[in-house]
Amino acid sequence: MSAEATNPGAPSRRRGRPRIDLRRLGRVALLGPVSRDRLPDAIGHVAEAHRAHHPDADLSILRRAYVLAESSHRGQMRKSGEPYITHPLAVTLILAELGAETTTLTAALLHDTVEDTDVTLDQVRTGFGEEVCFLVDGVTKLEKVDYGAAAEPETFRKMLVSTGNDVRVMSIKLADRLHNMRTLGVMRPEKQERIAKVTRDVLIPLAERLGVQALKTELEDLSFAILQPEEYEHTRALIAADAAAGDPLGVIAENVRAVLREADITAEVLIRPRHFVSVHRAGLKRGELRGTDFGRLLVLVGEDADCYGVLGELHTCFTPVISEFKDFIASPKFNLYQSLHTAVVGPEGEVAEVLIRTHQMHKVAEAGVVALGNPYSPTESAEPAVEGERADPTRPGWLSRLLEWQESTPDPDTFWTSLRADLAEDREITVFRSDGGTLGLPAGASCVDAGYAQYGEVAHACIGARVNGRLATLSTVLSDGDTVQLLLAHDSGSGPSSDWLDHARTPAARIAITGWHAAHPDDEPQTAGGHPADPRTAPQDAATTGPGPTASALPGPARRGAENAVVDLPDTTVRLAGCCTPVPPDAVTGFAVRGGFVTVHREACPAVGRMRVRGRDPVPVRWLTTGDCRVTLVAESFGRPGLLADLTEAIATAGVAVVSATVEPPTEQRVRHTYTLQLPDAAELPGLMRVMREVPGVYDVSRAQHPATA
Repeated sequence: MSAEATNPGAPSRRRGRPRIDLRRLGRVALLGPVSRDRLPDAIGHVAEAHRAHHPDADLSILRRAYVLAESSHRGQMRKSGEPYITHPLAVTLILAELGAETTTLTAALLHDTVEDTDVTLDQVRTGFGEEVCFLVDGVTKLEKVDYGAAAEPETFRKMLVSTGNDVRVMSIKLADRLHNMRTLGVMRPEKQERIAKVTRDVLIPLAERLGVQALKTELEDLSFAILQPEEYEHTRALIAADAAAGDPLGVIAENVRAVLREADITAEVLIRPRHFVSVHRAGLKRGELRGTDFGRLLVLVGEDADCYGVLGELHTCFTPVISEFKDFIASPKFNLYQSLHTAVVGPEGEVAEVLIRTHQMHKVAEAGVVALGNPYSPTESAEPAVEGERADPTRPGWLSRLLEWQESTPDPDTFWTSLRADLAEDREITVFRSDGGTLGLPAGASCVDAGYAQYGEVAHACIGARVNGRLATLSTVLSDGDTVQLLLAHDSGSGPSSDWLDHARTPAARIAITGWHAAHPDDEPQTAGGHPADPRTAPQDAATTGPGPTASALPGPARRGAENAVVDLPDTTVRLAGCCTPVPPDAVTGFAVRGGFVTVHREACPAVGRMRVRGRDPVPVRWLTTGDCRVTLVAESFGRPGLLADLTEAIATAGVAVVSATVEPPTEQRVRHTYTLQLPDAAELPGLMRVMREVPGVYDVSRAQHPATA
């Protein structure tokens, strides 16, 4: 909103495309009143751009909005000396070129009136309706956010609260920031740098997540020119030298056109120059740049099927670089982006990147949520809004998560740290839920992250997961395309282990886990999954021993740091670790945990070694009784028909109950069977394992040794 002058050194939004003369626009804006039916000349460019995307749009509301904005801002000037009305006009034009619908453009024209003039929200509501009023109010709240030297946490939280109910508010804010960045030259260098840093760290990642690539790329270049002037000048020189050196992409583009004509595929083949930051990144990645590195080929077709037809022809007639192939049509990015990406080798051995998409995909790739129209229009929104709420079908899942985080995080610094970490993620994976839905998670996310993304705080009760049908620990890192099913304990009062933080990548998971422990300082669940496992729901890698055999802590003090010393050990509650399922006569040791508990592990359990490395002092323990117990056994065998039935019969003949059994898919004719068993007496375990080894085909039976938190 602040008044800045044009920066002549900044990169243009599209190389070779003229920019609107704001001084001329300012003079036109002050020519005086117009007739009721005539469109003011000052918004002619806006009307032309708007009609290009919406031929039947009613421009009368834009005329009325301009008249109110111009009269309200009359006499106000920007620091550059231009009439202030040029700013809302420029913001509106940016959005019109992206294809924003009429309501958004109307709000853009009026977005500074309530903040900077005598116009009230009631006047906006009366003259332009509730939707425009809502958007103007949201942008006004954003304008009141003082970003400060580093975008202060609490003020940015307010910004998200005010914009979260409608992504169009953020769209207007991004266009507002783009125009101010274009005209930043009048500011002192230190203020330019401060604004550029906030733009780089916060607003550019938000533009990326909204899918508004046209705004994101120009904001990147403008910030790049201010924050890295030497690298910017070097990149500018490289681009200028390439422009004078010939056009290798043009040759490949003509070859592609010929191939597609021969295949009778109607397509538009364009050369899409890389923007400054993209060229800079390519240089860092590849070292010396070749002519084809300064742009990409863009192939636009009519239908989704044509995209794959183009891909087939290119991979048939050119040598493809298979490692560069990505299908974002079958699996769209989290920000709505869809395209096929590939690369082919040209006649001189040069590699050309190719983007293949439909015209509609291209529109969304450029404008993101701005291209999706009014999400609350009855004709565009299939889901009716809940009374008192605004159901936004275009709001990306990550934005919904941001709103949930800010509501559940009382500490603004924690929220800010989590937000910055999330925005810093430049790649997101898609995993499929067992119920058919999908989850968007950052690369490197674990089952812990998936649990909180799907269930929120209900994920406190997670005890394990199935990934692609196979049991997995909560620490398992997920890959793009995995199917994940979270297993929940029936005990709704259980909570997460603090060690889950070692595996949590998403702010949602970290905030929820940290919040639970802040509210339960004396509780620390201790099982493989971080919970007292329910035998009816626990997978074998999280099963605990049953209630029969008991262990008692031997007399003597034990300490786990200064905050927890367990003094009266004989009366201490003892838990048997689910990671190694100790049973008599196993050699065991214990460790004191928060809440006055002692968790007992087998001496050979890997968790024992990790805890000792961390400086945790063991607590001496011994077995008092040997009753019934639960244990997990793994049978390694060569695959053969009837093996599962024979193993199960051998176990039943030994008088042991099978709680659960899993057979993993064969690998090189070898099969692994995992059984969770209930033994009437722990002393019978060696005999049972011997009986199982005697089954033909079985070559080893061992106690399960599952990863556990330390």
